[in-house]
Amino acid sequence: MLWDQHACVELVETADLGELLRYRGGGGGYVSLNVGFAPHSPALTASLLRSFRAQVTAIDGLELAATVADIDRIAARGDTAVAFDLEDCAPLGGDLDAVQSLVAQGVRTLAPTYNHANRAGGGCLDAVDDGLTGWGRDLVAEMNASGMVPDGSHVGARTTFDLCAVSTRPVVFSHSNMRAVWEHPRNITDDQARAVADTGGVVGITGVGIFLGPNTPTLEAMVRHLDHAVEVVGIRHVGVSTDFSFDWQTFRATIAGTPELYDESYTRWGPMQWMPPETFVDLGGALQARGWSDTDVAAVLGGNFRRVAAESWEPRP
Repeated sequence: MLWDQHACVELVETADLGELLRYRGGGGGYVSLNVGFAPHSPALTASLLRSFRAQVTAIDGLELAATVADIDRIAARGDTAVAFDLEDCAPLGGDLDAVQSLVAQGVRTLAPTYNHANRAGGGCLDAVDDGLTGWGRDLVAEMNASGMVPDGSHVGARTTFDLCAVSTRPVVFSHSNMRAVWEHPRNITDDQARAVADTGGVVGITGVGIFLGPNTPTLEAMVRHLDHAVEVVGIRHVGVSTDFSFDWQTFRATIAGTPELYDESYTRWGPMQWMPPETFVDLGGALQARGWSDTDVAAVLGGNFRRVAAESWEPRP
């Protein structure tokens, strides 16, 4: 199973989700599709979910997944299972009860902040990160109870440590690379990776060029980050995600047009480059060529994130 823990289409109701069929070259699998981030209201996220869910249902080869058993069934026949994620708590509108409602609509992962501080905590581009707020702690508790996985990607370092300390279920970095391999403020330290692993969670190494190296979205660059992550936290706590933007032209314009969300680390090496699904599906072969065992390849390509889902998606009574 090829499990992509985070990918993006244009966040408009008319986005073409047929693009997700590009993953099928790797056989059956799963993709978590983003449905909102910091600028978005609850109303917009709700509208996107209605549109995206309807599209997935209508497209042959895609199917919504509510449970891990659904994912197994869909992937076994060679199709792509789909659920959703959020980057930032803004789409909740400050309402903790929204967590349970979003889970019912297929949102299974949430990062409390997106690059900059909000009511939940600090972001990875903030000069000062004061950590998880009281409301942020309540948010994590509600996520743990409702079956939504806490995510440290885009989150400030101190806030991620707090996230790991207060969560009673696994925490993930859904799409974050290793700072020891490539210095970038969006990448994480070895200590952050260890903190997530201590919760039973997974670090998802991503295929974005500026997070892999000097805008190098290659399998070789991705394998370097994977090798280091495995060395730091062990094979059980490493996974993958493309963080691919199917609307990459629109997203490049967004970076240029919203400097309040990004900084020069997003543009220093020229227009951002991504690893497309067609390259991503060859990752298993690249790992085997490096001498990885079939068991280790299967764990990193999907087994580890599947385990987190199995331990986290069921609501607590």
